[in-house]
Amino acid sequence: MNYYSRNGQMDLTDRVAIETGLCRGESFKRIARTIGRHPSTVAHEVLENRTYIKGTYFAGKDCKFVRQCKDTNLCGVSKGACNYKCKFCRGVDCTKVCERYISVACHKPDKPPYVCNTCKNRKLCIKDKYVYSAPYADAAVSRRRSESRQGIRLTDEQKAFVDELVTRLVKKGQPLTHIYAEHEAEMPMSLRSLYNYIDAGELTIRNIDLRRKTSYKQRRKNAKGYAKGFADQAYREGRTYEDYESFMQYSGLSVVEMDTVKGVRERGKRLLTMIFQDNSIMLMFLMPDGKAESVKRVFDFLERGLGLERFMRLFPVILTDNGSEFKRPGDLELTEDLLRRTDVFYCDPMASWQKPHIEKNHEFIRYVIPRGKSLNPYTQEDMTLLMNHINSTRRPGLGNKSPYELINEEDEDMWALFNLLKMDLIPPDEVHLMPDLFTINR
Repeated sequence: MNYYSRNGQMDLTDRVAIETGLCRGESFKRIARTIGRHPSTVAHEVLENRTYIKGTYFAGKDCKFVRQCKDTNLCGVSKGACNYKCKFCRGVDCTKVCERYISVACHKPDKPPYVCNTCKNRKLCIKDKYVYSAPYADAAVSRRRSESRQGIRLTDEQKAFVDELVTRLVKKGQPLTHIYAEHEAEMPMSLRSLYNYIDAGELTIRNIDLRRKTSYKQRRKNAKGYAKGFADQAYREGRTYEDYESFMQYSGLSVVEMDTVKGVRERGKRLLTMIFQDNSIMLMFLMPDGKAESVKRVFDFLERGLGLERFMRLFPVILTDNGSEFKRPGDLELTEDLLRRTDVFYCDPMASWQKPHIEKNHEFIRYVIPRGKSLNPYTQEDMTLLMNHINSTRRPGLGNKSPYELINEEDEDMWALFNLLKMDLIPPDEVHLMPDLFTINR
């Protein structure tokens, strides 16, 4: 009996069956029988469409000795010319030149089943991982198929024939639908493709030559189409909300939501806010303006004050919106030495519900600084005072405790952050969230 009778492209149903089989620990042969395809087809599908999750190695190196390594000048540069340890070098990859290099990378994905779906240590593993997810695999295939069909798919002779025919008849006032209906057998493309070629400027005639085309108003894009337009922008590549969900599905890292608060519509001070999803502690930084450089200075200040390793543990993942001040992710994700210190992801446009913790917490700020009031008269000391009062407010969603009261006494990283930002618990009866907060504390 031939168990592998199906042909044609896989669909989402097949991929769900493959993912289910992988999670059950089934072999490619058994999965192939389930969906009626050859085992090599299943293996190729997994290899081609598995999702890669980058590991979080110290200093970005997967060497066994990277934390204790003090080697310098491995690249042969003269002593004294370079003061960096080789593990922090951004010019030469020390793993390529060091004789002591021993990789700690996991090599299990190099052999069947090529993914980590059934690995017991998957959630705690910090090494490079591969997982197979049916929705993401199906989306990757659709994207590749769409990209392969973009552009002009005509020979020079076909293009010249269509250009001459359509241009001549359009200049006679004939609509494209009429032309295509008459010459469909001669056309090497569909009517939709013909419109696309004209829209892309591939033919002599232009949109302005099509009377009905110029008479119609541009349709408004719905929320889904609007979001897709943003996803095409370079700064969002690999950092969309879908990428964030995929990343968090297997990482297990804590998340910090980030946003800004404006006073009035003017050039002036802006408030940068961050909130830890785990405990709802909010940080507030008063910036001189709403520029990307000001946000970078806050990140650099936190990194210098806490140290790189502690910063990476406290702020492993940043989730923010699409404001212009956040559109330079490289400045936020990398240190001055080009070491990765965090991962930044962006919510979909007009989807503030995707970072609900910080949006909800902004209500407390507006209790003290109403909308329409400028932030220019305030100082960072004022924002620290407000931050302490907000974080000392008890909430039903936290078991009637305040965010500050949720901090474990053994959490050295968080206490280091408290010392750096002068964060102190306000007694419950002294919490004050009214516009005169700053006046009574001066």
